[in-house]
Amino acid sequence: MQQSNFGSIWVLKVAEKEGSNARKIAQAAVLAATAVALSPLSFPIGPTRVYPAQHMINGVGGVLLGPWYATLVAVIAAVVRNGLSTGTIFAFPGGIPGALVVGLVHRYLWRRDYAALTEPVGTACGAVISALLVAPLASQLGLITSVLTLEAFVAAFLISSIPGSILGLIVLLVIRRSKSLLP
Repeated sequence: MQQSNFGSIWVLKVAEKEGSNARKIAQAAVLAATAVALSPLSFPIGPTRVYPAQHMINGVGGVLLGPWYATLVAVIAAVVRNGLSTGTIFAFPGGIPGALVVGLVHRYLWRRDYAALTEPVGTACGAVISALLVAPLASQLGLITSVLTLEAFVAAFLISSIPGSILGLIVLLVIRRSKSLLP
């Protein structure tokens, strides 16, 4: 087997020989690592750090891996980003629902790459969860000092999610065209 200059492509080529489950695990690991590597590209809005690259990863993961692996990627990215202090507690409700929605839509409703554009629907749900549950709890525990309104959470999350989902679609189209990461 010829080793590529890109470690992630080599991992995927090895996983391809092991079967589809190993391939999905390898792809999930690459997506989670990419999400963590790009995490410095976030910016603060109130107590959150909006991060379009996570929404891009959610779109790609939801379409290529399905709802459960995509959700796992979002959980791993949120845990590691929080551990590295490049994310906040809002990385969980801000990322996980979007990955799940894209995966479910792609699997059950719309088997096209354009399903990546449904990521903001899940992220808006995450914004509601953030405003109504996570922010009040985090404020009570002293994890955050300021709380946004529901509308501000939705706006902040969509400012990140809409361009991120568009980037995710573009990445999917490039992947499909190159055929390098697909069976």
